[in-house]
Amino acid sequence: MADVFLYPGGFHFAGAGTRIATLLGSCVAVTLWHPGRRVGGMCHYMLPGRGGGFDGRYAGDAFALFMGELARTGTEPAQYHAKLFGGGAQLFTDRAAAVGPANVEAGLRLLDGHGFAVVARHLGGTGVRRLRFDLATGDVWLQHTERADMDAVS
Repeated sequence: MADVFLYPGGFHFAGAGTRIATLLGSCVAVTLWHPGRRVGGMCHYMLPGRGGGFDGRYAGDAFALFMGELARTGTEPAQYHAKLFGGGAQLFTDRAAAVGPANVEAGLRLLDGHGFAVVARHLGGTGVRRLRFDLATGDVWLQHTERADMDAVS
């Protein structure tokens, strides 16, 4: 079994012998899983969009990576189970606090626009989410710790 950790801006698409993990705050992770072929992937994007260049830290570019993998595998969006996680409030200014909800909105819009069915979501709030996605089963394990439950260490 291969274990892959996604950092912000990361993307990984593989088969049944892989587990993908990540850690989220205001960022969003999208998982896609094809139950028939037991393939899928995860992206971890930081911002809803920007102008110029190509970078997986941005929602639209992360979805372009997914669409490339679907073309490579000869599969269609409607054949996948999509799950969406994250988009929490992490930062303390009004402008920064809007990043999480904007990330969620971008993900939902892109999933719907490409024809993916969202079968699960865990969005918003505060704190940290830890995810582990098993491509053999399509299961995603989530550990969510609210900011109020976190202890300062210094």
